[in-house]
Amino acid sequence: MSLVAIGLNHKSVPLDLLERMTLGESDLPKALHALMARPHVSEAVVLSTCNRTEVYAFAERFHGAYQDVRDTLAELCHLLPEEFSEYLYAHYDADAAQHLFTVASGLDSAVIGESEVLGQVRRAWEVAQAEATAGASINRLFRHAIEVGKRARTETTISRHITSVSQAAVAMAAERLGTLDGRNVLVLGAGDMGAGMAVSLAAAGVREIVVVNRTWEHGAELAAQVDGRAARLADLPAELAAADVLLTSTGATSMIVESADIAAVMAARGARPLLIVDIALPRDVDPSAAALEGVTLLDMNDLTAFAEAGMRERRREVDAVAHIVDDEVARYVAQSTAREVAPLVAALHDRADAVRVAELERQRARLADLTAAERAAVEAVTRGIVAKLVHSPTVRLKDASGTARGERLAESLRDLFDL
Repeated sequence: MSLVAIGLNHKSVPLDLLERMTLGESDLPKALHALMARPHVSEAVVLSTCNRTEVYAFAERFHGAYQDVRDTLAELCHLLPEEFSEYLYAHYDADAAQHLFTVASGLDSAVIGESEVLGQVRRAWEVAQAEATAGASINRLFRHAIEVGKRARTETTISRHITSVSQAAVAMAAERLGTLDGRNVLVLGAGDMGAGMAVSLAAAGVREIVVVNRTWEHGAELAAQVDGRAARLADLPAELAAADVLLTSTGATSMIVESADIAAVMAARGARPLLIVDIALPRDVDPSAAALEGVTLLDMNDLTAFAEAGMRERRREVDAVAHIVDDEVARYVAQSTAREVAPLVAALHDRADAVRVAELERQRARLADLTAAERAAVEAVTRGIVAKLVHSPTVRLKDASGTARGERLAESLRDLFDL
Protein backbone atom coordinates (compact mmCIF):
# COMPACT_ATOMS: atom_id res chain seq x y z
CA MET A 1 0.00 0.00 0.00
CA SER A 2 1.46 3.35 -1.07
CA LEU A 3 0.67 6.94 -0.15
CA VAL A 4 0.03 9.38 -3.00
CA ALA A 5 -0.66 13.12 -2.94
CA ILE A 6 -2.06 14.52 -6.18
CA GLY A 7 -3.37 18.02 -6.79
CA LEU A 8 -2.78 21.59 -7.84
CA ASN A 9 -2.32 24.87 -6.00
CA HIS A 10 -1.79 28.59 -6.39
CA LYS A 11 1.81 27.98 -7.45
CA SER A 12 1.13 25.37 -10.13
CA VAL A 13 -2.02 26.56 -11.90
CA PRO A 14 -3.54 29.84 -13.17
CA LEU A 15 -6.14 31.34 -10.82
CA ASP A 16 -9.02 31.03 -13.30
CA LEU A 17 -8.45 27.27 -13.55
CA LEU A 18 -7.84 26.80 -9.82
CA GLU A 19 -11.19 28.40 -9.01
CA ARG A 20 -12.95 26.04 -11.45
CA MET A 21 -11.41 23.11 -9.58
CA THR A 22 -12.20 24.31 -6.06
CA LEU A 23 -14.55 22.04 -4.11
CA GLY A 24 -16.75 23.46 -1.38
CA GLU A 25 -17.06 21.63 1.94
CA SER A 26 -20.51 20.41 0.91
CA ASP A 27 -18.92 18.80 -2.17
CA LEU A 28 -16.37 16.78 -0.19
CA PRO A 29 -18.55 13.76 0.72
CA LYS A 30 -19.45 13.24 -2.94
CA ALA A 31 -15.80 13.62 -3.95
CA LEU A 32 -14.62 11.14 -1.33
CA HIS A 33 -17.13 8.47 -2.31
CA ALA A 34 -16.36 9.02 -6.00
CA LEU A 35 -12.69 8.36 -5.23
CA MET A 36 -13.44 5.26 -3.16
CA ALA A 37 -15.51 3.86 -6.02
CA ARG A 38 -12.38 3.79 -8.17
CA PRO A 39 -10.44 0.51 -8.41
CA HIS A 40 -7.09 1.61 -6.99
CA VAL A 41 -8.02 3.91 -4.07
CA SER A 42 -8.33 2.33 -0.61
CA GLU A 43 -8.39 5.43 1.65
CA ALA A 44 -8.76 9.10 0.78
CA VAL A 45 -8.88 12.69 2.06
CA VAL A 46 -9.71 15.72 -0.10
CA LEU A 47 -8.22 19.07 0.90
CA SER A 48 -9.71 22.04 -0.96
CA THR A 49 -8.97 25.62 0.12
CA CYS A 50 -8.53 29.01 -1.52
CA ASN A 51 -4.95 27.93 -2.32
CA ARG A 52 -5.26 24.29 -3.36
CA THR A 53 -7.27 21.24 -4.31
CA GLU A 54 -5.45 18.04 -3.31
CA VAL A 55 -6.21 14.37 -2.83
CA TYR A 56 -4.28 12.25 -0.34
CA ALA A 57 -4.86 8.55 -0.89
CA PHE A 58 -3.50 5.12 -0.10
CA ALA A 59 -3.49 2.88 -3.13
CA GLU A 60 -2.13 -0.41 -4.43
CA ARG A 61 -0.58 1.12 -7.56
CA PHE A 62 0.71 4.65 -8.03
CA HIS A 63 -0.10 5.00 -11.74
CA GLY A 64 -3.55 3.52 -11.28
CA ALA A 65 -4.23 5.88 -8.37
CA TYR A 66 -3.01 8.88 -10.39
CA GLN A 67 -5.44 8.08 -13.18
CA ASP A 68 -8.27 7.48 -10.68
CA VAL A 69 -7.71 10.85 -8.99
CA ARG A 70 -7.33 12.73 -12.28
CA ASP A 71 -10.51 11.24 -13.75
CA THR A 72 -12.48 11.85 -10.55
CA LEU A 73 -11.44 15.53 -10.47
CA ALA A 74 -12.39 15.84 -14.14
CA GLU A 75 -15.88 14.49 -13.46
CA LEU A 76 -16.44 16.55 -10.31
CA CYS A 77 -15.26 19.80 -11.90
CA HIS A 78 -16.84 19.15 -15.33
CA LEU A 79 -13.52 19.44 -17.14
CA LEU A 80 -11.61 17.26 -19.56
CA PRO A 81 -8.46 15.71 -18.06
CA GLU A 82 -6.30 17.36 -20.69
CA GLU A 83 -7.51 20.78 -19.53
CA PHE A 84 -5.64 20.48 -16.23
CA SER A 85 -3.36 17.42 -16.32
CA GLU A 86 -0.24 19.43 -17.13
CA TYR A 87 -0.72 21.41 -13.91
CA LEU A 88 -1.15 18.41 -11.59
CA TYR A 89 1.68 17.53 -9.26
CA ALA A 90 2.01 14.06 -7.81
CA HIS A 91 4.02 12.92 -4.79
CA TYR A 92 4.65 9.36 -3.67
CA ASP A 93 5.23 7.81 -0.21
CA ALA A 94 7.82 9.88 1.75
CA ASP A 95 7.54 12.79 -0.70
CA ALA A 96 3.75 12.76 -0.29
CA ALA A 97 4.10 12.87 3.50
CA GLN A 98 6.61 15.70 3.18
CA HIS A 99 4.19 17.67 1.02
CA LEU A 100 1.35 17.30 3.52
CA PHE A 101 3.60 18.22 6.45
CA THR A 102 4.79 21.28 4.52
CA VAL A 103 1.18 22.29 3.87
CA ALA A 104 0.19 21.80 7.53
CA SER A 105 3.15 23.86 8.73
CA GLY A 106 2.13 26.79 6.54
CA LEU A 107 5.17 26.74 4.24
CA ASP A 108 3.14 26.02 1.10
CA SER A 109 0.58 28.81 1.61
CA ALA A 110 0.26 32.10 -0.20
CA VAL A 111 0.92 33.71 3.20
CA ILE A 112 3.85 31.79 4.68
CA GLY A 113 3.15 30.59 8.21
CA GLU A 114 -0.59 31.29 8.06
CA SER A 115 -2.58 29.58 10.76
CA GLU A 116 -5.82 28.92 8.88
CA VAL A 117 -4.44 26.03 6.85
CA LEU A 118 -3.88 23.81 9.89
CA GLY A 119 -7.59 24.01 10.70
CA GLN A 120 -8.40 23.29 7.06
CA VAL A 121 -6.23 20.17 7.12
CA ARG A 122 -7.96 19.02 10.29
CA ARG A 123 -11.45 19.64 8.84
CA ALA A 124 -10.61 17.74 5.64
CA TRP A 125 -9.51 14.78 7.77
CA GLU A 126 -12.65 15.01 9.93
CA VAL A 127 -14.88 14.91 6.84
CA ALA A 128 -13.04 11.81 5.59
CA GLN A 129 -13.51 10.17 9.00
CA ALA A 130 -17.22 11.01 8.98
CA GLU A 131 -17.58 9.53 5.49
CA ALA A 132 -15.55 6.42 6.47
CA THR A 133 -12.92 7.01 3.77
CA ALA A 134 -10.09 7.47 6.31
CA GLY A 135 -8.67 4.18 7.55
CA ALA A 136 -5.78 3.41 9.85
CA SER A 137 -3.13 4.60 7.39
CA ILE A 138 -4.77 7.96 6.62
CA ASN A 139 -5.48 8.52 10.31
CA ARG A 140 -1.81 7.99 11.24
CA LEU A 141 -0.69 10.31 8.44
CA PHE A 142 -3.04 13.19 9.27
CA ARG A 143 -2.59 12.86 13.03
CA HIS A 144 1.15 13.24 12.42
CA ALA A 145 0.56 16.20 10.06
CA ILE A 146 -1.42 18.05 12.75
CA GLU A 147 1.45 17.43 15.19
CA VAL A 148 3.94 18.85 12.66
CA GLY A 149 1.81 21.96 12.14
CA LYS A 150 1.60 22.59 15.88
CA ARG A 151 5.31 21.98 16.39
CA ALA A 152 6.22 24.43 13.59
CA ARG A 153 4.17 27.15 15.25
CA THR A 154 5.35 26.57 18.81
CA GLU A 155 9.06 26.04 18.17
CA THR A 156 9.54 28.87 15.66
CA THR A 157 8.17 32.37 15.10
CA ILE A 158 6.83 31.51 11.63
CA SER A 159 3.27 32.39 12.70
CA ARG A 160 4.02 35.84 14.10
CA HIS A 161 3.09 39.07 12.33
CA ILE A 162 0.73 38.36 9.40
CA THR A 163 -0.47 34.83 10.08
CA SER A 164 -3.51 34.39 7.85
CA VAL A 165 -4.82 35.12 4.39
CA SER A 166 -7.51 37.35 5.90
CA GLN A 167 -4.91 39.42 7.79
CA ALA A 168 -2.85 39.70 4.62
CA ALA A 169 -5.90 40.94 2.69
CA VAL A 170 -6.41 43.77 5.19
CA ALA A 171 -2.70 44.61 5.23
CA MET A 172 -2.64 44.69 1.41
CA ALA A 173 -5.63 47.04 1.35
CA ALA A 174 -3.93 49.30 3.89
CA GLU A 175 -0.72 49.38 1.87
CA ARG A 176 -2.57 50.16 -1.35
CA LEU A 177 -4.46 53.07 0.24
CA GLY A 178 -1.66 54.22 2.55
CA THR A 179 -3.92 53.73 5.57
CA LEU A 180 -7.35 52.43 6.48
CA ASP A 181 -7.86 55.15 9.12
CA GLY A 182 -11.23 56.82 8.65
CA ARG A 183 -12.31 54.49 5.83
CA ASN A 184 -15.68 52.83 5.40
CA VAL A 185 -15.09 49.13 4.75
CA LEU A 186 -17.65 46.62 3.53
CA VAL A 187 -16.99 42.94 4.34
CA LEU A 188 -18.88 40.49 2.14
CA GLY A 189 -19.11 37.07 3.79
CA ALA A 190 -19.21 36.04 7.46
CA GLY A 191 -17.39 32.72 7.26
CA ASP A 192 -13.90 32.06 8.59
CA MET A 193 -12.20 34.36 6.07
CA GLY A 194 -14.78 37.13 6.43
CA ALA A 195 -14.56 36.94 10.21
CA GLY A 196 -10.77 37.08 10.05
CA MET A 197 -10.87 40.20 7.86
CA ALA A 198 -13.45 41.88 10.10
CA VAL A 199 -11.38 41.25 13.24
CA SER A 200 -8.25 42.61 11.55
CA LEU A 201 -10.17 45.69 10.40
CA ALA A 202 -11.37 46.37 13.94
CA ALA A 203 -7.76 46.97 14.97
CA ALA A 204 -6.93 49.07 11.89
CA GLY A 205 -8.70 52.30 12.82
CA VAL A 206 -11.45 52.17 10.17
CA ARG A 207 -14.44 54.47 10.49
CA GLU A 208 -17.10 51.80 9.96
CA ILE A 209 -17.27 48.07 9.26
CA VAL A 210 -20.37 46.84 7.45
CA VAL A 211 -20.92 43.09 7.20
CA VAL A 212 -23.07 41.71 4.41
CA ASN A 213 -23.87 38.01 4.42
CA ARG A 214 -26.36 35.73 2.73
CA THR A 215 -27.56 34.58 6.17
CA TRP A 216 -28.58 37.67 8.13
CA GLU A 217 -28.07 36.13 11.58
CA HIS A 218 -24.44 35.19 10.88
CA GLY A 219 -23.70 38.63 9.48
CA ALA A 220 -25.30 40.36 12.46
CA GLU A 221 -23.36 38.18 14.90
CA LEU A 222 -20.02 39.02 13.26
CA ALA A 223 -20.88 42.73 13.04
CA ALA A 224 -21.62 42.79 16.76
CA GLN A 225 -18.24 41.21 17.53
CA VAL A 226 -16.37 44.05 15.78
CA ASP A 227 -18.67 46.95 16.74
CA GLY A 228 -19.82 47.13 13.14
CA ARG A 229 -23.15 47.15 11.36
CA ALA A 230 -24.87 44.34 9.48
CA ALA A 231 -26.68 44.77 6.16
CA ARG A 232 -28.69 42.41 4.01
CA LEU A 233 -27.47 41.04 0.70
CA ALA A 234 -30.26 42.90 -1.09
CA ASP A 235 -28.77 46.17 0.20
CA LEU A 236 -25.31 45.44 -1.24
CA PRO A 237 -25.49 48.07 -4.05
CA ALA A 238 -26.43 50.85 -1.63
CA GLU A 239 -23.74 49.79 0.85
CA LEU A 240 -21.13 49.67 -1.92
CA ALA A 241 -21.99 53.22 -2.93
CA ALA A 242 -20.93 54.42 0.52
CA ALA A 243 -17.88 52.16 0.98
CA ASP A 244 -14.25 53.01 0.34
CA VAL A 245 -13.14 49.36 0.39
CA LEU A 246 -14.84 46.04 -0.35
CA LEU A 247 -13.25 42.95 1.18
CA THR A 248 -14.90 39.76 0.03
CA SER A 249 -14.50 36.04 0.63
CA THR A 250 -17.71 34.01 0.57
CA GLY A 251 -18.22 30.32 -0.02
CA ALA A 252 -20.43 30.95 -3.06
CA THR A 253 -19.89 28.67 -6.04
CA SER A 254 -20.49 31.46 -8.57
CA MET A 255 -19.92 35.21 -8.83
CA ILE A 256 -21.99 37.39 -6.52
CA VAL A 257 -21.02 40.80 -7.90
CA GLU A 258 -21.14 41.28 -11.68
CA SER A 259 -19.19 43.93 -13.55
CA ALA A 260 -22.46 45.68 -14.42
CA ASP A 261 -23.28 45.91 -10.71
CA ILE A 262 -19.97 47.64 -10.02
CA ALA A 263 -20.47 49.97 -13.01
CA ALA A 264 -23.83 51.10 -11.62
CA VAL A 265 -22.28 51.67 -8.20
CA MET A 266 -19.41 53.71 -9.66
CA ALA A 267 -21.86 55.89 -11.55
CA ALA A 268 -23.55 56.71 -8.26
CA ARG A 269 -20.24 57.44 -6.49
CA GLY A 270 -19.12 60.23 -8.74
CA ALA A 271 -15.33 60.41 -8.80
CA ARG A 272 -14.76 58.45 -5.56
CA PRO A 273 -12.52 55.42 -6.22
CA LEU A 274 -13.30 51.95 -4.92
CA LEU A 275 -10.75 49.36 -3.79
CA ILE A 276 -11.91 45.73 -3.98
CA VAL A 277 -9.95 42.86 -2.45
CA ASP A 278 -11.49 39.55 -3.53
CA ILE A 279 -9.82 36.55 -1.91
CA ALA A 280 -12.68 34.13 -2.55
CA LEU A 281 -12.18 31.03 -4.67
CA PRO A 282 -14.15 30.85 -6.86
CA ARG A 283 -14.00 34.64 -7.05
CA ASP A 284 -16.96 36.69 -5.80
CA VAL A 285 -16.40 39.67 -8.11
CA ASP A 286 -16.34 39.59 -11.90
CA PRO A 287 -12.65 40.07 -12.87
CA SER A 288 -13.67 42.33 -15.77
CA ALA A 289 -14.71 44.95 -13.19
CA ALA A 290 -11.00 45.80 -12.95
CA ALA A 291 -11.34 47.65 -16.26
CA LEU A 292 -13.88 50.11 -14.84
CA GLU A 293 -12.62 53.63 -14.19
CA GLY A 294 -11.96 54.28 -10.52
CA VAL A 295 -11.96 50.58 -9.58
CA THR A 296 -8.90 48.78 -8.23
CA LEU A 297 -9.55 45.04 -8.05
CA LEU A 298 -7.06 42.79 -6.24
CA ASP A 299 -7.33 39.00 -6.00
CA MET A 300 -5.36 35.98 -4.76
CA ASN A 301 -2.64 36.54 -7.36
CA ASP A 302 -2.02 40.02 -5.93
CA LEU A 303 -2.15 38.71 -2.37
CA THR A 304 0.45 36.06 -3.18
CA ALA A 305 2.78 38.68 -4.63
CA PHE A 306 2.20 40.93 -1.60
CA ALA A 307 2.99 38.10 0.81
CA GLU A 308 6.13 37.08 -1.09
CA ALA A 309 7.46 40.63 -0.90
CA GLY A 310 7.51 40.35 2.89
CA MET A 311 9.20 36.97 2.96
CA ARG A 312 12.84 38.02 2.95
CA GLU A 313 12.92 38.97 6.63
CA ARG A 314 11.26 35.66 7.59
CA ARG A 315 13.57 33.38 5.63
CA ARG A 316 15.37 32.17 8.75
CA GLU A 317 12.10 30.96 10.27
CA VAL A 318 11.18 29.24 7.01
CA ASP A 319 14.44 27.30 7.14
CA ALA A 320 13.78 26.32 10.76
CA VAL A 321 10.32 25.00 9.90
CA ALA A 322 11.74 23.13 6.89
CA HIS A 323 14.14 21.33 9.25
CA ILE A 324 11.22 20.38 11.50
CA VAL A 325 9.35 19.00 8.49
CA ASP A 326 12.39 16.96 7.42
CA ASP A 327 12.78 15.52 10.92
CA GLU A 328 9.12 14.59 11.12
CA VAL A 329 9.10 12.98 7.68
CA ALA A 330 12.01 10.78 8.74
CA ARG A 331 10.14 9.83 11.92
CA TYR A 332 6.94 9.11 10.00
CA VAL A 333 8.76 6.93 7.45
CA ALA A 334 10.58 5.03 10.20
CA GLN A 335 7.35 4.38 12.08
CA SER A 336 5.50 3.37 8.93
CA THR A 337 8.27 1.02 7.85
CA ALA A 338 8.46 -0.52 11.31
CA ARG A 339 4.73 -1.25 11.11
CA GLU A 340 5.30 -2.88 7.72
CA VAL A 341 8.33 -4.86 8.96
CA ALA A 342 6.56 -6.37 11.98
CA PRO A 343 4.15 -8.53 9.94
CA LEU A 344 7.01 -9.59 7.65
CA VAL A 345 9.16 -10.66 10.61
CA ALA A 346 6.20 -12.55 12.08
CA ALA A 347 5.58 -14.25 8.73
CA LEU A 348 9.26 -15.29 8.51
CA HIS A 349 9.17 -16.83 12.00
CA ASP A 350 5.88 -18.58 11.22
CA ARG A 351 7.25 -20.00 7.97
CA ALA A 352 10.43 -21.27 9.63
CA ASP A 353 8.50 -22.86 12.48
CA ALA A 354 6.07 -24.45 10.02
CA VAL A 355 9.04 -26.10 8.27
CA ARG A 356 10.34 -27.33 11.64
CA VAL A 357 6.97 -28.79 12.66
CA ALA A 358 6.48 -30.42 9.25
CA GLU A 359 9.91 -32.04 9.41
CA LEU A 360 9.27 -33.42 12.90
CA GLU A 361 5.95 -34.78 11.70
CA ARG A 362 7.69 -36.44 8.75
CA GLN A 363 10.12 -38.13 11.16
CA ARG A 364 7.42 -39.05 13.67
CA ALA A 365 7.77 -42.83 13.14
CA ARG A 366 11.50 -42.69 13.77
CA LEU A 367 10.97 -40.67 16.93
CA ALA A 368 8.18 -42.85 18.27
CA ASP A 369 10.39 -44.62 20.82
CA LEU A 370 11.57 -41.41 22.46
CA THR A 371 10.54 -40.74 26.02
CA ALA A 372 8.58 -37.60 26.91
CA ALA A 373 11.75 -35.96 28.16
CA GLU A 374 13.60 -36.83 24.97
CA ARG A 375 10.73 -35.47 22.82
CA ALA A 376 10.83 -32.24 24.82
CA ALA A 377 14.58 -32.03 24.23
CA VAL A 378 14.12 -32.49 20.46
CA GLU A 379 11.42 -29.82 20.50
CA ALA A 380 13.67 -27.40 22.38
CA VAL A 381 16.70 -28.08 20.15
CA THR A 382 14.79 -27.64 16.90
CA ARG A 383 13.12 -24.44 18.16
CA GLY A 384 16.53 -23.09 19.15
CA ILE A 385 18.02 -23.86 15.73
CA VAL A 386 15.16 -22.08 13.96
CA ALA A 387 15.39 -19.08 16.29
CA LYS A 388 19.13 -18.70 15.67
CA LEU A 389 18.69 -19.01 11.90
CA VAL A 390 16.06 -16.26 11.67
CA HIS A 391 17.63 -14.00 14.31
CA SER A 392 20.19 -12.35 12.05
CA PRO A 393 17.77 -11.60 9.15
CA THR A 394 15.26 -10.23 11.67
CA VAL A 395 17.78 -7.89 13.33
CA ARG A 396 19.15 -6.63 10.02
CA LEU A 397 15.68 -6.01 8.62
CA LYS A 398 14.61 -4.03 11.70
CA ASP A 399 17.86 -2.04 11.76
CA ALA A 400 17.47 -1.12 8.09
CA SER A 401 13.77 -0.21 8.33
CA GLY A 402 12.95 3.16 6.84
CA THR A 403 15.83 3.03 4.35
CA ALA A 404 16.21 1.95 0.74
CA ARG A 405 18.33 -0.97 1.98
CA GLY A 406 15.50 -2.01 4.26
CA GLU A 407 13.10 -2.02 1.31
CA ARG A 408 15.51 -4.25 -0.65
CA LEU A 409 15.96 -6.64 2.27
CA ALA A 410 12.20 -6.86 2.81
CA GLU A 411 11.60 -7.59 -0.85
CA SER A 412 14.34 -10.24 -0.85
CA LEU A 413 12.80 -11.99 2.16
CA ARG A 414 9.42 -12.03 0.50
CA ASP A 415 10.88 -13.56 -2.66
CA LEU A 416 13.21 -16.06 -0.97
CA PHE A 417 10.68 -17.40 1.50
CA ASP A 418 7.51 -16.79 -0.50
CA LEU A 419 6.06 -14.60 2.26
